[in-house]
Amino acid sequence: MKTKFNKIWQWLGFTFLTIAFIITTHNVAFADVSPSYQDLKYSPLPEIQLPEYNRYELSNGMVVYLVQDNRLPLISGTAIIRTGSRFEPFSQVGLGDLTGDLIRLGGTKNHTPEQLNYILEQKAAAIETSIDTTSGSASFSSLSYDLDTVFPLFAEVLQNPVFEEQQFNLQQSKYKAAIARRNDNPSQIASREFAKLIYGENSPYSSDVEYKTLDNISREDVVKFYSNYVRPENIILGIVGDFERAKMKSLIEKTFGDWQVKTPSPKLEIATPSQDKNNGIYIVNQPQLTQSNILLGHLGGKLDDPNYGTLSVINGILNGFGGRLYNEIRSTQGLAYSVYGVWKGNYDYEGMFVAGGQTKSETTSQFIRSMIAEIENLRTQPVTQKELDYAKDSILNSFVFQFQNPSQILSRLMTYEYYNYPRNFIFDYQKAVKNTTVEDVLRVAKQYLQPEKIVTLVVGNEEAIKQDLGNLQQKIISVDITIPESSN
Repeated sequence: MKTKFNKIWQWLGFTFLTIAFIITTHNVAFADVSPSYQDLKYSPLPEIQLPEYNRYELSNGMVVYLVQDNRLPLISGTAIIRTGSRFEPFSQVGLGDLTGDLIRLGGTKNHTPEQLNYILEQKAAAIETSIDTTSGSASFSSLSYDLDTVFPLFAEVLQNPVFEEQQFNLQQSKYKAAIARRNDNPSQIASREFAKLIYGENSPYSSDVEYKTLDNISREDVVKFYSNYVRPENIILGIVGDFERAKMKSLIEKTFGDWQVKTPSPKLEIATPSQDKNNGIYIVNQPQLTQSNILLGHLGGKLDDPNYGTLSVINGILNGFGGRLYNEIRSTQGLAYSVYGVWKGNYDYEGMFVAGGQTKSETTSQFIRSMIAEIENLRTQPVTQKELDYAKDSILNSFVFQFQNPSQILSRLMTYEYYNYPRNFIFDYQKAVKNTTVEDVLRVAKQYLQPEKIVTLVVGNEEAIKQDLGNLQQKIISVDITIPESSN
């Protein structure tokens, strides 16, 4: 028995010694750990290499990009079309969107919508079309061994849509149903009405589809809009995936090579916006709300602005978990869960500088004052080197995610050609971000952030916030978002 107890005590003693050793070594190890993530050192990111690609033109003017990627048995393609809803008549707002939907949904000369749907479902493939503000698009995706079936269908949808009357009526009904629901979401109301304050109610960059404008659109109008803009010389086609280059070129020539449109090409005159409203606080009354959705800002610029790199760094200083707006308005003052301020440029027309967030009704004016104060601080006081480095590193370290796959890279190349940007635009931007200094940030912020032009929109309970907003000493204007009734 005594021997048994001796063994137990020996085992316990060994166990305690082991635990003590582990604790001691762990303490030593923890003492060597860097006290902050800021002390960690990272090797430089590798240079980004573009994949090999081919660009050529068909005799009818269609531009083609090919990127071969044989890692998976998949192929996808996108056609960018030189069109856009900004070219529709103002009395027919919605014409571009309807046309974009119906190119695919309205069937073709050889296949009804149901037949198209059935074939694509059987092949686990997809063909989609759309038209947005500045461009149109048609895309397809399929397994590589189904390409001989899917690609001719894609070409057929682009070249020979019939805009079936039943589908036209169905899409019009869907658009009208969307109009009826458009005031259900406060954030969507804010985005829509803020664009009108900046660009004006009659601008193609802020116009809304209404019952009246839909009633002004006939199926024949859709056919005419398609015929004017969807033509080979207005298309940039890009294909990426598992194919043999020579075979793909032959298939493209076979399906698109003889496509000709004999009517004259339309003039693509791009509207240049100007700021419609300057100063003032605009309220959309939503008495059921207990918090305010707030947007404030002014007209911005284009992405080819020579200071675009520095403006992106300013975005980084303002935003994110380490940004000024988060630190001051969310963390210190506790006014909002999410808050942001962004200079948003567009490719070929001016974008906006817009800041915003949501806050309780009773802190609406405090939120607005705090936002404007942070903008003013950025314009008048140099940022710290630490802030600058954090913003630059965040942008540069995320740069690689814009080149994760060949499809992303191909899309970028096509977009740059569509808007007539240089192919190395993104690399010039990268260099501009790297070279941004503290002095650049102060100079650009003072030039581009313009408090005297800031327009403020509040979607909230007017009765609860109007008196307090009066303390901001700006004119307060109510915004009517009543939906006009249909003429039918």
